[in-house]
Amino acid sequence: STADTNPMNMVMDVKVRLTVQLGSCQLSMKDVIGLAPGTVIQLNQQASDPVGLYVNDKLVAHGEVVVVDDNFGIKITALAGSEK
Repeated sequence: STADTNPMNMVMDVKVRLTVQLGSCQLSMKDVIGLAPGTVIQLNQQASDPVGLYVNDKLVAHGEVVVVDDNFGIKITALAGSEK
């Protein structure tokens, strides 16, 4: 049998972490310790801004948050580096 010689095929099944970042903020440790159920934290992102999609902490795309069967999802709107 002929072995597949495409080096990319060796990594195609490697698992990577996909993360969606909605926004961020900075809090003092005093404020973090004071967090409780019901606390609202304001993020540095507008509701209409795209969210970031990261693969192993590297930004790869931007998208919109969607709901699919009561679960959150992301609709890709642009690949990183392709925005005009």
